[in-house]
This record gives sequence, C-alpha cells and structure tokens, in this order.
Amino acid sequence: MAKTEKSKTLVQKLKHKYRLAVFNEQTYEEVFGMRLSRLNVFISIGITFIILIISVIYLIAFTGLREYIPGYPSGKERRMIIQNTQRVDSLIMEIERRDRFFRDIRAIMSGELPEGATAEDLDSTGSINNNKITFKKSEEDSIFREQVEQEEKFNLSAFETTSSKLELEHRFLFSPLKGVVVNKFGESEGHFGVDIVAKEGARVSSVLDGTVIFTGWTVETGYVIQVQHSHNLISLYKHNERLLKSMGDKVQAGEAIAHVGNSGELTTGPHLHFELWYNGVAVDAEQYISFE
Repeated sequence: MAKTEKSKTLVQKLKHKYRLAVFNEQTYEEVFGMRLSRLNVFISIGITFIILIISVIYLIAFTGLREYIPGYPSGKERRMIIQNTQRVDSLIMEIERRDRFFRDIRAIMSGELPEGATAEDLDSTGSINNNKITFKKSEEDSIFREQVEQEEKFNLSAFETTSSKLELEHRFLFSPLKGVVVNKFGESEGHFGVDIVAKEGARVSSVLDGTVIFTGWTVETGYVIQVQHSHNLISLYKHNERLLKSMGDKVQAGEAIAHVGNSGELTTGPHLHFELWYNGVAVDAEQYISFE
C-alpha cells in the first residue's frame, strides 16, 4: 500500500505544472512565459537527443564528414582497396588457369586425358583430335595482334641487329652424357633426338643453365626431364633410371639432373634419348655437342 502511494506521488510530481517566466530586469514586465511539467521536460530532452543522434548518423553515413573520423579510410584509400581486391581476384584466376594448363600438359605427355576431355575427343590413334578443337578470337586479341604487327614493321631491323639475340652455333653446350651415339637425329620418322648408349646409372648433366619445366613418367619414354634455357632453347632427357630435380628447380650447366636408365616401352637397353629444340624446332644435337 505504501509503495502504491509512493508511486502515485512520484507520478503527480512529474505531472505537476510549473510556470517558466522571463521578466525585463528594469520594468519587471513579463517578456515570455510558459507552463510545463517535469514529464514534458524529460520528453523534450529525450526527443532532442534522438534527433541529434539521427542527424549525426546521417551526416557520417551520407556525407564526406566520415573521412575526418580517425581510422576511417578516405575516398582514395577505398578506391585503392577496391582496385587491389580486383587485382587479387585476377591473380587468383590467372594462377588457377596456369595450374590447369600445367595439369593438362602433364596429362597429355603421360598419355592421359586432359581435364574436361572425353573419349569422343580422341582419334583412332588415341591422341587428341585437333579437328574438334576450335579457337575464338576476341576483339582485344585482334587489336593486340594489329599493334604487334605495326611495331614489327618499324622495328624489324632492330630485332635483326640486336646483339642480345645469340645464335645457337655461338653458344657452348655441355655434353649431357659421354657415350656412343647409336641412333642419330632423323634416322626414323618422328625421331627428333639422338640415342646415347652408356652404363646404367651414369650421370646425366644439363647442357646449359636453365629451369626445369617438366619432370614425370610416360609409358613410352619412362622418366623424362625437360629444361628451359635462355633464348628459346629447350633440352629433353628421356628413358632415365631416376630424376634428381623437380619441376621449377634452377640448374646450372654441367649439373647432374638424372641417371641413365632403361625405363619406358620404347627402349632396348640402358641409354639416353636426348633432344634439343631451338625456337620451337628440333635440331641435330651432334652439330653442337660432342658426345665422345
């Protein structure tokens, strides 16, 4: 009962009316006056605070004032964040595309189907049917080709006279293996290298400095290692017993990269099948390397 009376007394106090008056100090004439209660004062103050909070939120969210808040990025920084995000997405896509390309290359060299290919894409020999492969030229590709062709017209003489482009015959190549050449370059159709007979387990060396771009095993050629050298030169080493390097490793001229073996179906004994490719064309390695 006492609590009820106390609460009623509090409500009455809040609703009790007061008069706020402003008088002229000299004439004591009432200039302004108004009646209010404590409840009205609390409600007015509350509404004022709510309006102020909403106004501040609006100014921060929809105007440039938010850039003056400590820790909030400026417009330039936000644009850089968006650009970096787009670049990261592009890099991720390029890395995935590169990894998919390497997986397809390894599958093809191993005699397997590339990712996404089906049995219908194979011809009668079990190879990929190139007639079913179609390529679409994009507008950007056509524009880029025209730009390159125009540049080549004006810079043809510069490319021919530049000293940085060394000819193959001016380079010293290490011998990958000392032995006897039993099958020469081009002796049979599709024979793009030389076969060098040596003792099984003998050291196979890199002919030049380069980077290993492929290591693996195929049914026909066994353990294979492929090295990319400067000036569009590639060397291949097949039928190895085991490989000493992995894909992506840097090798130096004369460094051991494999051991002679007898792996693969297309072999009749321990030997090294060595190929040399220059500017995308197979060349006779005996013209540039002494295997004796």
